[in-house]
Amino acid sequence: MFLFTEFHNKSVGLTIKPKNVYSIFTKYQKLTFLETEDFGKVLVLDDLVQLTERDEFIYHEMISHVAINTFPRKIEKVLIIGGGDGGTAREVLKYNFIKEVHLVEIDKEVIEIAKKHMPFTAKAFEDKRLKVFIEDGRNFVRNTQNKYDVVLVDCSDPIGPSKVLFEKEFYQDCFKILKEDGIFVTQSESPFYSLDIIKDIIKNLKISFPIVKLYTANIPTYPAGYWSFTLASKVYDPLKVDMEKLKDNIKGKNLKYYNEEIHFSSFALPSYVKERLKEVLS
Repeated sequence: MFLFTEFHNKSVGLTIKPKNVYSIFTKYQKLTFLETEDFGKVLVLDDLVQLTERDEFIYHEMISHVAINTFPRKIEKVLIIGGGDGGTAREVLKYNFIKEVHLVEIDKEVIEIAKKHMPFTAKAFEDKRLKVFIEDGRNFVRNTQNKYDVVLVDCSDPIGPSKVLFEKEFYQDCFKILKEDGIFVTQSESPFYSLDIIKDIIKNLKISFPIVKLYTANIPTYPAGYWSFTLASKVYDPLKVDMEKLKDNIKGKNLKYYNEEIHFSSFALPSYVKERLKEVLS
């Protein structure tokens, strides 16, 4: 009997008993696709779970909707770095007022496996507003002449090809390609295991952005079941959003996790997190 285990540290991890396993080495990383009884289809990169069919909606809703609904205006253009499974694009494209979404994925094999096996996320690739670039996200941000309302960094953990997406130079370049009131969001690891990484992310974003805030969500198959995102804004504070306008924005979007209460409560942090991050949260 084959068991897949993602280790969160030396002695603790998540173990899955798959019904079927498909694994290849792409040009950039090890890609594993599992079919399971309890969590459906599972995408794994470099032995780290990226999504499961059962709980992916939490991550993809939270990385997308918080930024979009922080704006007092209707945005038009969004950049997604990573996100080759299509889940983040799916959420962004739920807003009819968004006219254009650029998705930059370094590994085309991720997109191909999603299109073949994960229609629940990959249906986003059928939307004509989505344009896909198969290239390095770091280089794209450095060289693009486009200006975006929102930049979402839907990357894997800070190893392998995603490592450069956690560096301050990358954040500074993202600041430059945002419009005057633009917003940036990146996934920022588990507050239970990775507070040092989170601390560096916040510190580096504060070099460029006047407003930087950490928010979290409960995602069962991610380390500790507790995950974070960091939002950096040029102008708008996500905690000063008109709740009634937010409710109207998300009405009919078929959201399973994000709502107007979650928008605000996700920024409430446990005391141990606030204590460890007090130098950068102040």
